[in-house]
Amino acid sequence: MASTRLPSTQGLQAFEAVARLRSVNLAAEELSVTPSAVSHRIRQLESQLALKFFSGNDFSLTADGIAYLARVREAIAALQQVPGREPESQVRRLRVAVTPTFSRQMLLPRLALFRDAYPSIELMLQVTTPVRNMTAEEADIELRFGTGPFHDREFFQLLTDEISPVCSPAYLQRYGPFDGFSTDAEVARAQLLRTPLEAWRTWFKACGIGLPEPAAGHQFHDLGLALDAAAEDFGVVLMHLKLGSAWLESGRLVRLSKMSVPSPNAYFICWRPGAMERWECATFVEWLREALRSQLNYFQAGAG
Repeated sequence: MASTRLPSTQGLQAFEAVARLRSVNLAAEELSVTPSAVSHRIRQLESQLALKFFSGNDFSLTADGIAYLARVREAIAALQQVPGREPESQVRRLRVAVTPTFSRQMLLPRLALFRDAYPSIELMLQVTTPVRNMTAEEADIELRFGTGPFHDREFFQLLTDEISPVCSPAYLQRYGPFDGFSTDAEVARAQLLRTPLEAWRTWFKACGIGLPEPAAGHQFHDLGLALDAAAEDFGVVLMHLKLGSAWLESGRLVRLSKMSVPSPNAYFICWRPGAMERWECATFVEWLREALRSQLNYFQAGAG
């Protein structure tokens, strides 16, 4: 049975101070205690909660640390409000850079929930091109697509996906059947749509197809645009099954194979060192992780 004992206020303050200042010594100075006392309080808190807050010697937060920090700061802010007094309006602006298709398919349908839960956070969304290691300027939080690691940012992996070839029903009727799209002959009969975001060689290797990566044909630098083009009978494209589920559910696209292959690329949530010291940054990152869990559970249940 899990312990119902509340974490100590001293432990919570020590954790918040070290996360913000990234230094045990500076946290000890702020709290008027010794560095060893700060370390001891954090160890006690981690032991009680069975969590690890920091990774490495630079006090970078773990995913659990980010999640718990948001809750700790929320609790501290609530305790600082004096009964009978109107709390001061403190709008916090947060710049978030997102890729177009992820924003439309995964983020925007859930964003009203964030607005309702955190009305004091004002989001400023900007679109970034989903090219590996491309940095969005002046963003507090960035969504990046690629393989990682990103040496200029702290990050964690947010979403992985599997790929499978798809086309429109009309294209399939005209040029099919393709019987699994797993042989050289079947693939050679199709117009392959290209994108630098996902190479065909991943599918070729999984199926033992000996064809080279296509060097000609329509090319798209956004996954959603590539799917829209396929839906308009342009040809066959590799779909990220989680990201592209709306195209399948609407019937605009159909799968050519029951097989799927793990994509070498994933979505990562990234931030500059120190950004998680801000309550709004830690809150958004944790909210996004939790908001996607229901979607991932849905796909896992479907796959089972």
